Amino acid sequence: PDPTENANRKKTAFQSVVNKLSYSKVTQNLFDTMADNGRLSRLTDVINLYLELMSAHRGEVICKVTTAKALDANTSKELNGILEGFLQKGQKLHLQTEVDPSLVGGMTVTIGDKFIDMSLKSKIKHYTGILKSASI
Repeated sequence: PDPTENANRKKTAFQSVVNKLSYSKVTQNLFDTMADNGRLSRLTDVINLYLELMSAHRGEVICKVTTAKALDANTSKELNGILEGFLQKGQKLHLQTEVDPSLVGGMTVTIGDKFIDMSLKSKIKHYTGILKSASI
């Protein structure tokens, strides 16, 4: 059996889908190149990076906030206002929220390349480490 047969079948199937969606020639060439090099499994990564670049081009700053429980409308609005204070003129905040009950309380904030951990989980871990290392 020819080892390229399966790859060729995948590429042909993918091309038929792409052609039906009528993408630009540049986009079709990107997909063809990725298929030729066996990189279609990385397509989601490429798309996400492209979206991130376009977001930066539009002046959007992605901010990811993770809390122990869902934020109510008032708290979310207040947090949004505070975070907008960190932006430069012309930038727009693109807030993404997540819930992670393991944080116990507080929140973590990732804005641009900065990460702030204000969760109870990290404080408990920190103080537990101090207590364990102290000789009592």
